Amino acid sequence: MKIIKNTTKFQIAEPTAISLGKFDGLHQGHHLLVERILKKKKEGLASLIFTFDFGERPALTLPEERRELLRREHLDYLVECPFTPELSHMEPEEFVQEVLKKRLHAKYLAVGTDFRFGYQRRGDYHLLQQMSESCGFQVEVVEKACWQGREISSTFIREELEQGHMELVNQLLGYAYSVTGEVLHGRQIGRTLGMPTTNLLPREQKLLPPNGVYATRTIIAGETFEGITNIGYKPTVGGETKRGVETYLFDLDRNLYGEIIQVQFYGYERPERRFPTLEALKAQIESDVAWGREFFS
Repeated sequence: MKIIKNTTKFQIAEPTAISLGKFDGLHQGHHLLVERILKKKKEGLASLIFTFDFGERPALTLPEERRELLRREHLDYLVECPFTPELSHMEPEEFVQEVLKKRLHAKYLAVGTDFRFGYQRRGDYHLLQQMSESCGFQVEVVEKACWQGREISSTFIREELEQGHMELVNQLLGYAYSVTGEVLHGRQIGRTLGMPTTNLLPREQKLLPPNGVYATRTIIAGETFEGITNIGYKPTVGGETKRGVETYLFDLDRNLYGEIIQVQFYGYERPERRFPTLEALKAQIESDVAWGREFFS
């Protein structure tokens, strides 16, 4: 997959099948759009996802996470277009002519029923359909995927993430919600308790579930390890100023400092809280471990 980013001067020479949107979370609804453009590869069109880069906004998926998810789909192009003042004030008709037709060579568009674009979001799929013949592309409007009567959307997933409903979040996404980062040096408290942990400090842009303890799987160099993870500030041991992700792996004890790992969240057990002593904290962690092992069994 070719990634085009940090520029508005992109130009695709070959005819393309395109889907456009924010693609935050790359959830089950988005997957329907991706499926449509991938089918067009059989007709000789290059598959392309177009999205705007809105900078450091809170997100379900960071740009690098979204790129990795789309790589797995075997797309041809991902265009992450900077949301410049010029583009933000572009009328929808001009966007269709200048961006979709001239720069991206669009021959097929797959969009959702709520797709909006152009200055003040004046453009929609009706406009695309009206301009399709003169611009030489086909438009397919894809109905929303639903869960129990509600449309699957990034907003829906954010709401459930804020409640710590990880099983539902993962069902709506179609994969496990995760945090990826470099293992950092912590205070070594876990090791003194006989339970060494890994510590990540996610970027502030990354949305996290509520502070507390979760059943997790951690991917390390392609291997998967089950464990429990605490999100929060570690109040028992003096507290931190930033929310961290601290994981105890059930069946692994090795030095992971500096390694890049991915922590996937599967279930929520309890909120983070302060314990009066380290002994009380250790007893609770042992209980958490038993819960985590039972969760995955």
